[in-house]
Amino acid sequence: MSSSLTPALAQLWQQLGIAPAVLQEKSLCIFAEASELVDVETAADGRVWQLTPAAAAAWLAMQAAAANAGIELRIASAYRASSRQVELIERKLALGQSIEDILQVLAPPGCSEHHTGRAIDIYSPGGPVVEEAFEDTPAFAWLQAHAGEFGFTLSFPRANPYGYVYEPWHWCYQPAAAG
Repeated sequence: MSSSLTPALAQLWQQLGIAPAVLQEKSLCIFAEASELVDVETAADGRVWQLTPAAAAAWLAMQAAAANAGIELRIASAYRASSRQVELIERKLALGQSIEDILQVLAPPGCSEHHTGRAIDIYSPGGPVVEEAFEDTPAFAWLQAHAGEFGFTLSFPRANPYGYVYEPWHWCYQPAAAG
């Protein structure tokens, strides 16, 4: 983790209209992109979700424990390269959204936990997907009670210091948090 923009990231931010001051204003960090990834799940549309080996092992153990409790957990998003982050932001800009509004729901390139290969967006089939209403599901209640046992923490609670919307679906594997 770093707290300064590389020249390549600075150029991307300029291209997207993101002021470098956003890094400090939102207390963001620059995350290194995962260098080793393993496939953990295939979505219905054929996308393959990847995580680092340690995060994958923790995810699979957590998913199995939830299943034993009658809760089905699935991945809505996992590893995402900075280049994919740029595409997502450009798509929203093309729809006429302001960069300020976009940065409430998407991290600038380089600042997404998804780049680390340790972050996952979780849903339960038949329930809301990447929506605040996920907090009202049995899956979220189970995660609140048990995710920490597997090293996963809720990254963006209400009123988080990064200025992101509340994301009850977004959990990140923090190896030191396991236990």
